[in-house]
Amino acid sequence: MSLFGTTSGFGAATTGVFGSTTTDSHNPMKDVEVTSPPDDSISCLAFSPPTMPGNFLIGGSWANDVRCWEVQDNGQTVPKAQQMHTGPVLDACWSDDGSKVFTASCDKTAKMWDLNSNQAMQIAQHDGPIKAIHWIKAPNYSCIMTGSWDKTLKFWDTRSPNPMMSLQMPERCYCADVVYPMAVVATAERGLIVYQLENQPSEFRRIDSPLKHQHRCVAIFKDKQNKPTGFALGSIEGRVAIHYINPPNPAKDNFTFKCHRSNGTNTTTPQDIYAVNAISFHPVHGTLATVGSDGRFSFWDKDARTKLKTSEQLDQPITACCFNHNGNIFAYASSYDWSKGHEYYNPQKKNYIFLRNAAEELKPRNKKWVGI
Repeated sequence: MSLFGTTSGFGAATTGVFGSTTTDSHNPMKDVEVTSPPDDSISCLAFSPPTMPGNFLIGGSWANDVRCWEVQDNGQTVPKAQQMHTGPVLDACWSDDGSKVFTASCDKTAKMWDLNSNQAMQIAQHDGPIKAIHWIKAPNYSCIMTGSWDKTLKFWDTRSPNPMMSLQMPERCYCADVVYPMAVVATAERGLIVYQLENQPSEFRRIDSPLKHQHRCVAIFKDKQNKPTGFALGSIEGRVAIHYINPPNPAKDNFTFKCHRSNGTNTTTPQDIYAVNAISFHPVHGTLATVGSDGRFSFWDKDARTKLKTSEQLDQPITACCFNHNGNIFAYASSYDWSKGHEYYNPQKKNYIFLRNAAEELKPRNKKWVGI
């Protein structure tokens, strides 16, 4: 039986894939555990592109490493290789043909990892840690985009030690996303910049943030014609903004919603409010997943403005998430995000990456949003 190729779930809720499971709070959703997870907090996850046969997952961590696993159809994961930086890895991405992985680190460099030869070489340099890295495939050029805490956005063709272009930002890069021909970067001090990437990258528009607190994650979404049309922006204050670039009716089409809070939308009791650590859009349905410091993931339909599902609570924060290329697999990472400071850090606690069958749960339903 193919675990992720079918639309069925993983089987009965009482049993995991590998037989019976206890009600262990580290995996309350009884999802598949990835073997040999990193030894420190997991900063990023990314699945291989559709051009590659099979599914490969990469994960970067604060243990200075990036790892690659093969995810087999039966749900088993096979560790394939790993590479090191000299500082924590903050972001990673794939080339469009799946032959290379690009990694960004606190060591102020970005590397290109050739998976066939298992060799990694430096391809970028900043004056501060590199927080975001994305591959850009345009008709007339291909390059890597790096966003750093040195307040620059740089573009590299991977063969030259000097960038093709360097754009100054008003503040440090906190998160970014690319869906050609659009890039969006969210910075410190709630800065928000959209770039257009046709012919050559250039600043398109600066946007007043729809959120009142520090930006944490951003993800571009597409319209029915498969063109990038807006983005979802998450903050440390348990809130996500859905923002269209050129909406017919901005006041109506753009909105924000609360998430990753205790007590749901009950406003009479004090709420614990958690950071939204990552946002990922389903590649087929256009619905989205959010993960948070509260140790939960949630699935949402932005068009119907409904919540599709919220997970049980894990015993530590969820720090990263992603879908595979056909949307059948949802990967999420459980590790400490330091949102409660060093006194809540427990070095004995393991880090985990989980895989969930996402074929059914992210299909849109026809209900209006309640309580927003």
